[in-house]
Amino acid sequence: MNAASKPLASSASLDADWWRGAVIYQIYPRSYQDSNGDGIGDLAGIVDRLDYIASLGVDAIWISPFFTSPMKDFGYDVSNYCDVDPMFGTLADFDAVIDKAHKLNIKVMIDLVLSHTSDQHPWFQESKDAESDKADWYVWADAKPDGSPPNNWLSIFGGPAWEWHGGRMQYYLHNFLVSQPDLNFHNPDVQEALLDVERFWLKRGVDGFRLDTINFYFADKQLRDNPALPLDQRNDTIAPAVNPYNWQDHVHSKNQPENLEFLKRFGAEMLPYGAAAVGEVGDAQRGLEIMADYTSGGDKVQMCYPFEMLQPARLTAGGLGEVFARLGHRAPDAWPCWAYSNHDVVRHPTRWGLSDAATRAYNTLLLCLKGSVCLYQGEELGLPEAEVAFEDLQDPYGIQFWPEFKGRDGCRTPMVWEKSNKTAGFSSGQSWLPVDPNHLSKSVVAQEEDPAAMIHHYRAAIALRHANPALAKGAMDGPHINGDVVSFTRLHGDTMIYCAFNLGDADATVTLPDGKWTNIGADVGAADPQPQTHLDPWQACIARLGS
Repeated sequence: MNAASKPLASSASLDADWWRGAVIYQIYPRSYQDSNGDGIGDLAGIVDRLDYIASLGVDAIWISPFFTSPMKDFGYDVSNYCDVDPMFGTLADFDAVIDKAHKLNIKVMIDLVLSHTSDQHPWFQESKDAESDKADWYVWADAKPDGSPPNNWLSIFGGPAWEWHGGRMQYYLHNFLVSQPDLNFHNPDVQEALLDVERFWLKRGVDGFRLDTINFYFADKQLRDNPALPLDQRNDTIAPAVNPYNWQDHVHSKNQPENLEFLKRFGAEMLPYGAAAVGEVGDAQRGLEIMADYTSGGDKVQMCYPFEMLQPARLTAGGLGEVFARLGHRAPDAWPCWAYSNHDVVRHPTRWGLSDAATRAYNTLLLCLKGSVCLYQGEELGLPEAEVAFEDLQDPYGIQFWPEFKGRDGCRTPMVWEKSNKTAGFSSGQSWLPVDPNHLSKSVVAQEEDPAAMIHHYRAAIALRHANPALAKGAMDGPHINGDVVSFTRLHGDTMIYCAFNLGDADATVTLPDGKWTNIGADVGAADPQPQTHLDPWQACIARLGS
């Protein structure tokens, strides 16, 4: 462990259940706030903007990777798990984030990338020697007799998931970039080293973790071929449609049962700290089922988010019903963490072709559903996907599959704080990605001056959730689907809240259950509850039983 590590006493209250129903704000640090003019956001910039984040009313922040890295995949290729890359600052800067966030009653979650490292990590450098103590720390395998890779596994970033290494005369596994070799979780020393990383950050004061690619940790010990997927079962929720990764059923390259025991060990380390984890489940066929396995029982991770709400096609009322039906059938005690946008997908107003009214409706729906919630920076501004020219692309994924897939840079452009100047208040220098001029009219400053702006709707929807424990932590009956209308009730103690959302362009009518209902959603434009309540397009009815 890094000698600079020092335990920090958390000033945030120790509430082991804080994560249940929490609203988590994702920060992509490269693009949030640059404090030193080098064009890249940093930890000191996050400190500068924490008061703004607190003004939104969120419970926690999730910071994408800031660890030492050659940045081939912008921090998701780690070369030192226990230090800060100089690009983002120092461990002291991270301590300052923890300190100020806790004073503002904001929890801090960090992004741990445990399935793979950078090829520059000392562990991999040593593992390249077949006689070393770490020879078995990564997934190495012999070639087939004809010299071809050990099996048919494919990389999400394109091409085979195997790279030849002449020094060892073997292939190594990489589910992502060639420069991101996969760790061998079947080796107990690897597991212990990664648990040491977890302990390091817990002692430093973090309140939890976002676990990248949580279902990729183990690969099949026998390295068996993945079977082909029938054409009618393929979808592009995990990889773009142009990527043949979608043509396989990844039953052997990920989703292994051994992962459950490791997650129990990981979960046990968090217990004394009241910390929590949310896992990213990347699977196009069985994401909900995996989420259920990983979050049920209370002894592994608390939350997972699958990709059902990050899908390319707009989430319809019927689609939402199908998601909850599958989840309820598999494990009703599982706890999802829902998100519409993040650093890997096209921003949802663009992806789903939403109007401002539709964007508001989906946000209110998200904050009324059972589960926790992740919001991605700039989402509260209603930002569309930015246009990034090919010559400005930084993302290797986009460069590989351009122009059919433009990569992830369009959702990673700098946060727009001001309504003028080239970098919109993000940096005093040349920003690492250009600011989209179309974002300037939606900047924080512009929206703070407009009472009808999107940011105020997000604040109101978050406040509604916090003011009503039934929306954050309660049980859920439904959803029930009637055309474009989705409805459900949330139950907590003696409180019942009825929610209905018109997710369509035509007027609709809903019949409320018997009783006296009070409108609690006026601040988010909800209709007054009547026995027969009229809903305009993209309008909600959110009412509490009783006065």
